[in-house]
Amino acid sequence: MAAGALAWLLLWAAGLVGRLAADLSDAPFHSGIRATCSEIILRQEFLKDGFHRDLVIKVKFGESIEDLQTCRLLIRHYIPTGLFVDPYELASLRERNVTQAVMVSENFNIEAPNYLSKESEVLIYARQDAQCIDCFQAFLPVHYRYHRPHRKDGDTLIVVNNPELLMYCDQEFPVLKCWAQSKVAAPCALKSEEICQWNSMQYKSILKNLTLQVPVGLTIHTTLVCSVTLLITILCSTLILLAVFKYGHFSL
Repeated sequence: MAAGALAWLLLWAAGLVGRLAADLSDAPFHSGIRATCSEIILRQEFLKDGFHRDLVIKVKFGESIEDLQTCRLLIRHYIPTGLFVDPYELASLRERNVTQAVMVSENFNIEAPNYLSKESEVLIYARQDAQCIDCFQAFLPVHYRYHRPHRKDGDTLIVVNNPELLMYCDQEFPVLKCWAQSKVAAPCALKSEEICQWNSMQYKSILKNLTLQVPVGLTIHTTLVCSVTLLITILCSTLILLAVFKYGHFSL
């Protein structure tokens, strides 16, 4: 009985040692998977003050990835009705190589107020950050729209949701399997008519959503504002007419 128990104990110890050895041999493999599947970090923030802002988006990969230069990053952003992007301004910035963004939405009115506007779609081709080997960044100028006046509160809030992050690589990239969720068809480049199948990427955002506080007028000031505006208009028109009659040259 003692010999049998001893033999059983030796077998159990041998099995335990074997399992520990297997776990140790697999540890680099599993740690490599964790490193490969580290999170993508996205951060967006607004710069400047007032009604004209700059939206800056930065994307950082969790680990330094080789051959990242063969990949392109596309940010698809949906601009809420309280904001607008000027397509003419974007065209000028593209010519100066300041940003690579283009409006997708058609029949877009930059003069319309908030309550007569629709959400707009913008594609931003991000660039690699020269100071960070595994980082991308994008830039987009945005502007506030006019809002309806309120009765009491002189401010309104605009919520800017996180964008959709798309990635396309010229070669097979095993790490994409960690983050890719689905395929999205989009132009391969800014000035290209060719359509590529981009990977919609899963990422972690520093902020859930951005919130902007926009000042709006108060309805109790309507009479005062209209009266002052009318008086100033009459005064300026009168001064212009007096200057015309005094210094103008009329020929019969």
